[in-house]
Amino acid sequence: MNTKHILMLRKVLRMAISILTVGVSMNAYSATMSWKEEVLLHDGSKVISERAYNVGGYPGFDAHERVPLDQTVTFSLPGTNEKIIWKSDFRDSEPEPNSLNLIRFDVVNGVPYIAAYPAGCIAYNKWGRPNPPQILFKYAGEQWQRITLAELPPELINTQANVIVGRPATSLLKPFYTVEDVNAKNHAISTPEYKTILREAVKGSDAVTSCPDFSSQRYRSPKAPIPIKPVTDK
Repeated sequence: MNTKHILMLRKVLRMAISILTVGVSMNAYSATMSWKEEVLLHDGSKVISERAYNVGGYPGFDAHERVPLDQTVTFSLPGTNEKIIWKSDFRDSEPEPNSLNLIRFDVVNGVPYIAAYPAGCIAYNKWGRPNPPQILFKYAGEQWQRITLAELPPELINTQANVIVGRPATSLLKPFYTVEDVNAKNHAISTPEYKTILREAVKGSDAVTSCPDFSSQRYRSPKAPIPIKPVTDK
């Protein structure tokens, strides 16, 4: 084996080790991204979340990121050895409401809460077009139950994202993110409803609340054909 071949094998080995280190396993059609985050709760305590994204193929030839299929987040509860799981499916073909991007996880008086927002217009319509556009849950009876804004503890209103919203770029994925890392990742998000639990309805936004209402007459009725002017002989 010549020197060129040896150098090439070393390069391939380094790439393989790098992929395994940051928690990405993949084949030609799918991949799994996984990492851990330090989550700062409203009372100053911290917990660890374990996040995993299953992703599919690339949406186009020039795409750098794969299409998300689903995500699973495992949270450790403060002061206990208990862990709870939250899942979201991103496939628009699924009939039930889905496709949620996580904004915040918190625990108030021993009860876990989650805030998320619909990822796209199809999801926003599936969830009933809420405004403000957050979808809220509390963990009770060993399951996540959707709640209204009025049922959310007041200390969580106007709090900001304490988890990475969405997912890191595959090429920049790290195995662990501190609170400071999480805040740095979310710093570039300029749309308030994508990183803040809002009390008031959003007005004039070009984000998810501007999505068309797919249940309206415009989208439920067939569109009339464009009239064609008859041709007459001259």
